[in-house]
Amino acid sequence: MLRSALSLALALKQPTFSKSRSILVNISKAQVVTACVKNASNQSSGRPFQIASLDHLVLTVRDLDKTVDFYTKVLGMEVTTFKGGRKALNYGVQKINLHEYGKEFEPKSHIPTPGSADLCFLTTSVLDDVLEHLQRLNISIVEGPVERTGAVGSIRSIYIRDPDGNLIEISNYINRVDRL
Repeated sequence: MLRSALSLALALKQPTFSKSRSILVNISKAQVVTACVKNASNQSSGRPFQIASLDHLVLTVRDLDKTVDFYTKVLGMEVTTFKGGRKALNYGVQKINLHEYGKEFEPKSHIPTPGSADLCFLTTSVLDDVLEHLQRLNISIVEGPVERTGAVGSIRSIYIRDPDGNLIEISNYINRVDRL
């Protein structure tokens, strides 16, 4: 396993660029080896495998155009349109696939429901600058800035809602610049 991890790391030592988003993705040898060692450790502890990260999630929305407008203008995401008019919102190395309510494609959520999500997005921007941006766009602040607990430490957050009423949390880690 270690030999294949090193081969993969060597093959990935040059940064790769996403044609559609021009986002730099750089995977170091150490990250690949560390992931393989963690995976081996999890298998020996009785866990069948380890989830490494989130690739995408799906939001069911009432109005694709309003949703795309909000996530691109307010949150700075980029839209990608696929065959059949399907749309996704790209940010970092993740994406949000959009399903229009009543026109979902298979497979889909058991009970697709617009407005039922609660999402936390991390930003590298200063949160006060984000707050000013939201105020310039007349976006109502539900709460914040407030301190909360993130996945790996304390975060400072602002809460807003998207056009369907999904709760959107925009956050920075406190004293953890290495988290992004």
